[in-house]
Amino acid sequence: MLELTMRSCSKTHCVRLSLFICDLGLQEHRLDGDEYIAVIDEFMNAVFTRWPNVIVQFEDFQSKWAFKLLQRYRSTYRMFNDDVQGTAGVAIAGLLGAVRAQGKPMIDFPKQKIVVAGAGSAGIGVLNSARKTMARMLGNNESAFEGARSQFWVVDAKGLITEERQNIDPDALPFARKVKEITRQGLREGASLVEVVREVKPDVLLGLSAVGGLFSKEVLEALKGSTSTRPAIFAMSNPTKNAECTAEEAFTIVGDNIIFASGSPFNDVDLGNGHIGHCNQGNNMYLFPGIGLGALLSGSRIISDGMLQAAAECLAAYMTEEQVLDGVIYPSTSRIRDITKEVAAAVVKEAIEEDLAEGYREMDARELQKLSQEEIVDFVKKNMWSPEYPTLVYKND
Repeated sequence: MLELTMRSCSKTHCVRLSLFICDLGLQEHRLDGDEYIAVIDEFMNAVFTRWPNVIVQFEDFQSKWAFKLLQRYRSTYRMFNDDVQGTAGVAIAGLLGAVRAQGKPMIDFPKQKIVVAGAGSAGIGVLNSARKTMARMLGNNESAFEGARSQFWVVDAKGLITEERQNIDPDALPFARKVKEITRQGLREGASLVEVVREVKPDVLLGLSAVGGLFSKEVLEALKGSTSTRPAIFAMSNPTKNAECTAEEAFTIVGDNIIFASGSPFNDVDLGNGHIGHCNQGNNMYLFPGIGLGALLSGSRIISDGMLQAAAECLAAYMTEEQVLDGVIYPSTSRIRDITKEVAAAVVKEAIEEDLAEGYREMDARELQKLSQEEIVDFVKKNMWSPEYPTLVYKND
């Protein structure tokens, strides 16, 4: 599905800005290869010719097309893929929050050892974003980028991905472990998830596999050997039946002192003695409205990695120190409008700093550059659409 949307993001009514294309399909073979790309090319060209300031959000594309189309269009059009970049941003915010929950600054993120279960579009999207985040914190050079790679162990349906893997997915290749590395760690090509967790002793176990129950009792027992003072479990697949484990399983098996996040809703866990194990649901709704609104108000013609990173870091910093130390790394969705405002302001600020901002309506690029942080937030707030309607029909007394 292609989604052109600004949702409730501007003073203009959202219906005027939204176009949803829901294709039930035809009794014909699905287009593929060059024919498929030609149709999407034609669509993108037509949409941006008709509506030059639109933002296109890609949603639910097959893995084999998600990255290819994202790379094809992102430098030319104002677009993003929510499954890849939105999911990644929310996951990065949670990962940074988990670092804070350990009592450490977010800058310590590059020291985290992360085992990732799942190498589809969502998993690779998170890996790419996490690697870029680490690289920025390490100096944003080639050696930093290569060094960040060593913090990830990726396991798919065939086990641990290494350079010995035949017919490896090109998108997963940058995260294939070197043979010498895994030999020293007592691992091998195709090692099972429980073997990898047992030997690596990760700080984070990140699930993006869409395989319900993948984090079995054996896997969670192995995580108890983590070298982290507060290991984090991210069971991010949804719907609920696809979650790698439940919150109750995680707290019961691994222990009270963990951070738990999921893509599906779970109740908090009563740990006894008045203590609560918090279930943090990571939902893309935390970011995509703010990303779209920030891109619109900045006037940027593209949505850069830096703008996406700014959105993720804003969400990660939204929680107070007391909240994260208590195990809460995502805010309540009841604050979604305030979150969207702050995220959008962070995106606008980053667009200005990257010299991508061209302005919006009466606020041109030069005026934008003069705004303080508080003024940017106020500018965003004034341009948010409020879903409030006057009473049109009154009942007789």
